Amino acid sequence: MGSVRAEGSFSGPSDLHLHSLRSDGTEPPAAVVHAAHRHGLRTIALTDHDTTAGWAEAAEATASLGMTLLPGMELSARHEWRTVHVLAYLFDPDHAELRAEMERIRADRLGRAERIVRSIAREYDLSWDDVLAQTQVGATVGRPHIADALIARGFVRDRAEAFDGILHPRRGHFVPHYAPDPFTAVELVVAAGGVPVLAHPAPHGRERMMDERTLRDLVRHGLAGFEIGHRENTEDGKAALASLAAALDLIVTGSSDYHGHGKPNQPGENTTSDAAVARIIAGAHGTAPVFA
Repeated sequence: MGSVRAEGSFSGPSDLHLHSLRSDGTEPPAAVVHAAHRHGLRTIALTDHDTTAGWAEAAEATASLGMTLLPGMELSARHEWRTVHVLAYLFDPDHAELRAEMERIRADRLGRAERIVRSIAREYDLSWDDVLAQTQVGATVGRPHIADALIARGFVRDRAEAFDGILHPRRGHFVPHYAPDPFTAVELVVAAGGVPVLAHPAPHGRERMMDERTLRDLVRHGLAGFEIGHRENTEDGKAALASLAAALDLIVTGSSDYHGHGKPNQPGENTTSDAAVARIIAGAHGTAPVFA
Protein backbone atom coordinates (compact mmCIF):
# COMPACT_ATOMS: atom_id res chain seq x y z
CA MET A 1 0.00 0.00 0.00
CA GLY A 2 1.60 3.19 -1.18
CA SER A 3 0.65 6.76 -1.86
CA VAL A 4 -0.94 6.16 -5.28
CA ARG A 5 -4.72 6.23 -5.34
CA ALA A 6 -6.27 2.93 -6.39
CA GLU A 7 -9.42 2.90 -8.49
CA GLY A 8 -12.44 1.06 -7.18
CA SER A 9 -15.65 1.29 -5.24
CA PHE A 10 -16.92 0.36 -1.81
CA SER A 11 -20.19 -0.66 -0.23
CA GLY A 12 -21.63 -0.46 3.26
CA PRO A 13 -22.36 -1.18 5.99
CA SER A 14 -19.13 0.34 7.26
CA ASP A 15 -17.33 0.24 10.63
CA LEU A 16 -14.28 2.49 10.77
CA HIS A 17 -12.84 1.71 14.23
CA LEU A 18 -11.55 -1.79 14.97
CA HIS A 19 -8.47 -3.04 16.86
CA SER A 20 -6.28 -6.11 16.55
CA LEU A 21 -3.56 -7.59 18.74
CA ARG A 22 -1.13 -5.28 16.97
CA SER A 23 -2.23 -2.85 19.70
CA ASP A 24 -4.72 -3.75 22.43
CA GLY A 25 -7.18 -6.03 20.65
CA THR A 26 -7.15 -9.77 21.30
CA GLU A 27 -7.29 -11.12 17.73
CA PRO A 28 -4.94 -11.04 14.72
CA PRO A 29 -5.90 -8.55 12.00
CA ALA A 30 -7.27 -11.31 9.75
CA ALA A 31 -9.51 -12.57 12.55
CA VAL A 32 -10.80 -9.04 13.11
CA VAL A 33 -11.69 -8.84 9.41
CA HIS A 34 -13.50 -12.18 9.56
CA ALA A 35 -15.42 -11.09 12.66
CA ALA A 36 -16.51 -7.93 10.85
CA HIS A 37 -17.59 -9.97 7.84
CA ARG A 38 -19.67 -12.32 10.03
CA HIS A 39 -21.46 -9.25 11.40
CA GLY A 40 -22.44 -8.16 7.90
CA LEU A 41 -19.86 -5.42 7.40
CA ARG A 42 -18.44 -4.78 3.96
CA THR A 43 -16.18 -1.77 4.55
CA ILE A 44 -13.92 -1.46 7.59
CA ALA A 45 -10.92 0.41 8.94
CA LEU A 46 -8.24 -1.20 11.08
CA THR A 47 -7.24 1.48 13.59
CA ASP A 48 -4.70 0.04 16.01
CA HIS A 49 -3.13 2.45 18.48
CA ASP A 50 -0.11 4.32 17.12
CA THR A 51 0.85 1.60 14.63
CA THR A 52 0.25 0.43 11.07
CA ALA A 53 1.68 -3.05 11.71
CA GLY A 54 -1.61 -4.81 10.91
CA TRP A 55 -2.33 -3.15 7.58
CA ALA A 56 -0.90 -5.80 5.25
CA GLU A 57 -2.61 -8.74 6.96
CA ALA A 58 -5.93 -6.89 7.12
CA ALA A 59 -5.66 -5.93 3.43
CA GLU A 60 -5.11 -9.54 2.39
CA ALA A 61 -8.07 -10.70 4.47
CA THR A 62 -10.48 -8.03 3.21
CA ALA A 63 -9.51 -8.73 -0.40
CA SER A 64 -10.19 -12.45 0.08
CA LEU A 65 -13.68 -11.69 1.45
CA GLY A 66 -14.69 -9.08 -1.10
CA MET A 67 -14.55 -6.29 1.48
CA THR A 68 -13.05 -2.79 1.39
CA LEU A 69 -10.34 -1.68 3.83
CA LEU A 70 -9.52 1.87 4.81
CA PRO A 71 -6.06 1.56 6.41
CA GLY A 72 -6.07 3.65 9.56
CA MET A 73 -4.73 4.21 13.05
CA GLU A 74 -5.84 5.64 16.39
CA LEU A 75 -3.24 8.26 17.27
CA SER A 76 -2.74 9.10 20.94
CA ALA A 77 -2.91 12.71 22.08
CA ARG A 78 -3.44 14.63 25.32
CA HIS A 79 -5.31 17.88 26.00
CA GLU A 80 -4.92 19.29 29.50
CA TRP A 81 -5.72 16.32 31.79
CA ARG A 82 -7.70 14.26 29.30
CA THR A 83 -6.62 11.56 26.90
CA VAL A 84 -7.66 12.32 23.33
CA HIS A 85 -7.64 9.87 20.43
CA VAL A 86 -7.51 10.90 16.77
CA LEU A 87 -8.62 8.37 14.19
CA ALA A 88 -6.37 8.78 11.16
CA TYR A 89 -7.49 7.37 7.81
CA LEU A 90 -5.58 6.77 4.57
CA PHE A 91 -2.38 8.58 5.57
CA ASP A 92 1.09 7.83 4.23
CA PRO A 93 2.67 5.38 6.73
CA ASP A 94 6.13 6.48 5.61
CA HIS A 95 5.61 10.17 6.31
CA ALA A 96 8.74 10.99 8.31
CA GLU A 97 7.32 13.34 10.95
CA LEU A 98 4.21 11.27 11.68
CA ARG A 99 6.23 8.06 11.78
CA ALA A 100 8.70 9.60 14.24
CA GLU A 101 5.83 10.71 16.50
CA MET A 102 4.28 7.22 16.38
CA GLU A 103 7.59 5.67 17.37
CA ARG A 104 8.05 8.14 20.22
CA ILE A 105 4.57 7.39 21.56
CA ARG A 106 5.08 3.62 21.36
CA ALA A 107 8.48 3.81 23.04
CA ASP A 108 7.08 5.84 25.92
CA ARG A 109 4.07 3.53 26.21
CA LEU A 110 6.51 0.66 26.68
CA GLY A 111 8.47 2.46 29.39
CA ARG A 112 5.26 3.51 31.06
CA ALA A 113 3.97 -0.06 31.10
CA GLU A 114 7.18 -1.23 32.76
CA ARG A 115 6.83 1.47 35.42
CA ILE A 116 3.23 0.46 36.11
CA VAL A 117 4.23 -3.19 36.48
CA ARG A 118 7.00 -2.29 38.93
CA SER A 119 4.43 -0.39 40.99
CA ILE A 120 1.88 -3.22 40.93
CA ALA A 121 4.59 -5.75 41.80
CA ARG A 122 4.90 -4.12 45.21
CA GLU A 123 1.42 -5.50 45.99
CA TYR A 124 0.98 -8.46 43.64
CA ASP A 125 3.22 -11.22 42.30
CA LEU A 126 3.35 -9.78 38.79
CA SER A 127 6.43 -9.52 36.56
CA TRP A 128 7.28 -7.86 33.26
CA ASP A 129 7.63 -11.33 31.73
CA ASP A 130 3.97 -11.95 32.64
CA VAL A 131 3.02 -8.92 30.56
CA LEU A 132 5.27 -9.83 27.63
CA ALA A 133 3.59 -13.25 27.55
CA GLN A 134 0.32 -11.42 26.71
CA THR A 135 1.74 -9.42 23.78
CA GLN A 136 2.76 -10.05 20.21
CA VAL A 137 6.05 -8.94 18.69
CA GLY A 138 5.67 -5.37 17.43
CA ALA A 139 2.47 -4.69 19.36
CA THR A 140 1.85 -1.32 20.99
CA VAL A 141 2.16 -2.41 24.64
CA GLY A 142 -0.24 -0.75 27.04
CA ARG A 143 -2.41 -1.13 30.11
CA PRO A 144 -4.74 -3.69 28.43
CA HIS A 145 -1.79 -6.08 28.23
CA ILE A 146 -1.12 -5.55 31.93
CA ALA A 147 -4.79 -6.31 32.53
CA ASP A 148 -4.42 -9.54 30.53
CA ALA A 149 -1.39 -10.48 32.64
CA LEU A 150 -3.43 -9.86 35.81
CA ILE A 151 -6.15 -12.13 34.41
CA ALA A 152 -3.63 -14.85 33.55
CA ARG A 153 -2.21 -14.69 37.07
CA GLY A 154 -5.70 -15.01 38.56
CA PHE A 155 -5.83 -11.60 40.25
CA VAL A 156 -8.89 -10.43 38.29
CA ARG A 157 -11.55 -12.08 36.14
CA ASP A 158 -11.48 -9.79 33.10
CA ARG A 159 -10.23 -6.47 31.77
CA ALA A 160 -13.21 -4.60 33.17
CA GLU A 161 -12.39 -5.77 36.69
CA ALA A 162 -8.72 -4.91 36.18
CA PHE A 163 -9.49 -1.34 35.08
CA ASP A 164 -12.09 -0.85 37.80
CA GLY A 165 -9.69 -2.15 40.42
CA ILE A 166 -5.92 -2.62 40.29
CA LEU A 167 -5.42 -0.39 37.25
CA HIS A 168 -7.77 2.37 38.39
CA PRO A 169 -5.94 5.65 39.14
CA ARG A 170 -7.21 5.61 42.72
CA ARG A 171 -5.06 2.53 43.40
CA GLY A 172 -1.92 4.58 42.82
CA HIS A 173 -0.45 2.61 39.93
CA PHE A 174 -1.37 5.04 37.16
CA VAL A 175 1.52 6.49 35.15
CA PRO A 176 0.95 8.90 32.22
CA HIS A 177 2.65 8.36 28.89
CA TYR A 178 3.90 10.84 26.30
CA ALA A 179 1.38 12.01 23.71
CA PRO A 180 1.29 15.13 21.54
CA ASP A 181 -1.43 17.73 21.93
CA PRO A 182 -4.41 17.07 19.63
CA PHE A 183 -3.63 20.09 17.45
CA THR A 184 -0.22 18.63 16.61
CA ALA A 185 -1.74 15.18 16.11
CA VAL A 186 -4.33 16.51 13.65
CA GLU A 187 -1.71 18.53 11.75
CA LEU A 188 0.58 15.50 11.42
CA VAL A 189 -2.22 13.35 10.01
CA VAL A 190 -3.16 16.05 7.48
CA ALA A 191 0.50 16.56 6.50
CA ALA A 192 0.72 12.81 5.84
CA GLY A 193 -2.23 13.01 3.45
CA GLY A 194 -4.71 11.51 5.88
CA VAL A 195 -8.15 12.42 7.18
CA PRO A 196 -8.38 12.95 10.98
CA VAL A 197 -11.59 12.22 12.90
CA LEU A 198 -11.92 12.71 16.66
CA ALA A 199 -12.62 9.35 18.33
CA HIS A 200 -15.43 8.98 20.93
CA PRO A 201 -15.20 12.70 21.77
CA ALA A 202 -18.03 12.91 24.34
CA PRO A 203 -17.36 10.29 27.04
CA HIS A 204 -18.54 10.22 30.63
CA GLY A 205 -16.50 11.34 33.60
CA ARG A 206 -13.08 12.91 33.75
CA GLU A 207 -12.38 12.46 30.02
CA ARG A 208 -15.49 14.48 29.18
CA MET A 209 -15.93 16.35 25.91
CA MET A 210 -13.68 19.28 25.11
CA ASP A 211 -15.38 22.67 24.98
CA GLU A 212 -16.74 24.01 21.69
CA ARG A 213 -14.00 26.60 21.31
CA THR A 214 -11.32 23.90 21.45
CA LEU A 215 -13.24 21.72 19.01
CA ARG A 216 -13.54 24.61 16.57
CA ASP A 217 -9.80 25.25 16.93
CA LEU A 218 -9.14 21.62 16.06
CA VAL A 219 -11.24 22.01 12.92
CA ARG A 220 -9.15 25.04 11.96
CA HIS A 221 -6.07 22.86 12.34
CA GLY A 222 -7.54 20.29 9.94
CA LEU A 223 -9.87 18.04 11.95
CA ALA A 224 -12.34 16.59 9.46
CA GLY A 225 -15.00 15.03 11.65
CA PHE A 226 -16.36 13.46 14.82
CA GLU A 227 -17.03 9.84 15.71
CA ILE A 228 -20.51 10.42 17.13
CA GLY A 229 -21.93 6.90 16.91
CA HIS A 230 -20.01 5.27 19.77
CA ARG A 231 -21.22 3.57 22.93
CA GLU A 232 -18.99 5.73 25.16
CA ASN A 233 -20.47 9.05 24.01
CA THR A 234 -23.15 10.61 26.20
CA GLU A 235 -26.51 11.45 24.64
CA ASP A 236 -26.09 15.15 25.42
CA GLY A 237 -22.61 15.05 23.94
CA LYS A 238 -23.79 13.37 20.77
CA ALA A 239 -26.47 16.01 20.28
CA ALA A 240 -23.96 18.85 20.77
CA LEU A 241 -21.45 17.24 18.41
CA ALA A 242 -24.10 16.63 15.74
CA SER A 243 -25.13 20.29 15.88
CA LEU A 244 -21.53 21.48 15.58
CA ALA A 245 -20.79 19.01 12.79
CA ALA A 246 -23.77 20.27 10.83
CA ALA A 247 -22.74 23.90 11.34
CA LEU A 248 -19.17 23.24 10.19
CA ASP A 249 -19.98 20.63 7.50
CA LEU A 250 -17.89 17.95 9.20
CA ILE A 251 -17.80 14.22 8.56
CA VAL A 252 -19.82 12.18 11.07
CA THR A 253 -18.91 8.56 11.70
CA GLY A 254 -20.22 5.71 13.80
CA SER A 255 -18.11 2.74 14.82
CA SER A 256 -17.83 -0.18 17.22
CA ASP A 257 -14.30 0.28 18.64
CA TYR A 258 -14.06 -3.52 18.52
CA HIS A 259 -11.27 -5.11 20.59
CA GLY A 260 -12.10 -8.80 20.28
CA HIS A 261 -12.54 -10.29 23.74
CA GLY A 262 -11.03 -7.18 25.34
CA LYS A 263 -14.32 -5.25 25.32
CA PRO A 264 -18.01 -6.12 24.91
CA ASN A 265 -18.20 -3.95 21.78
CA GLN A 266 -19.25 -5.88 18.66
CA PRO A 267 -18.49 -5.08 15.00
CA GLY A 268 -21.20 -3.02 13.39
CA GLU A 269 -22.96 -1.94 16.59
CA ASN A 270 -22.53 1.57 15.16
CA THR A 271 -21.87 2.20 11.49
CA THR A 272 -20.80 4.98 9.13
CA SER A 273 -22.84 6.12 6.13
CA ASP A 274 -21.64 5.57 2.58
CA ALA A 275 -21.59 9.34 2.09
CA ALA A 276 -19.22 9.81 5.03
CA VAL A 277 -16.90 7.02 3.81
CA ALA A 278 -16.87 8.64 0.37
CA ARG A 279 -15.85 11.98 1.91
CA ILE A 280 -12.99 10.34 3.79
CA ILE A 281 -11.72 8.65 0.64
CA ALA A 282 -12.05 11.84 -1.41
CA GLY A 283 -10.25 13.88 1.24
CA ALA A 284 -7.20 11.63 1.54
CA HIS A 285 -4.09 11.37 -0.61
CA GLY A 286 -1.66 9.51 1.64
CA THR A 287 -2.45 5.88 0.86
CA ALA A 288 -5.08 4.02 -1.11
CA PRO A 289 -8.09 2.11 0.14
CA VAL A 290 -8.04 -1.61 -0.59
CA PHE A 291 -11.18 -2.00 -2.66
CA ALA A 292 -13.17 -5.20 -3.06
